[in-house]
Amino acid sequence: MKKLLVFLFVVVATLSVNAQDIYMGGTFNLWRNTDANRTNFTIAPEVGYNLSEKWAVGVTFSYAHDYLKGLKTNSVAIAPYARFSYYENKIVRLFVDGGLGFSTSRVKDADDAMNGFEIGLQPGIALKLNKSFSLIAKCGFVGFRDDYTVKEDGFGISLRSEDLSFGFHYEF
Repeated sequence: MKKLLVFLFVVVATLSVNAQDIYMGGTFNLWRNTDANRTNFTIAPEVGYNLSEKWAVGVTFSYAHDYLKGLKTNSVAIAPYARFSYYENKIVRLFVDGGLGFSTSRVKDADDAMNGFEIGLQPGIALKLNKSFSLIAKCGFVGFRDDYTVKEDGFGISLRSEDLSFGFHYEF
């Protein structure tokens, strides 16, 4: 599955090198808790297309690995979204992503995989550093999750620090 995600990312990158209004980016997370003997990391490349100044569509692919006291879990997810930018000046852009995500997680040496989904909204901010490069931050989630990667199940509003992510976008 990792090879498939890398292959899809490379194909999209290759096709979009000369395209205008296409952006690529993503996030990376690495955390080690020595007290709990836990290590986890996530890599989540993202590609999207600006339909207009206010609207964009995109998709995020993610791979996560979690190690907790000898138990290893691997998860992959795909999450297409529509992005609405409701405020923009020369440097700052505020947006909200509305999307649907599908995931599958598997514990090493277990027979069955756990499949899940999410549907909801995620607010964000983009800081434009130059013509092509922006830093992105997303915080919170409003919606419903059921066995989606390693998040809790249920519905509601979540503004925890665990839902904070930082990344970047490069527009071609």
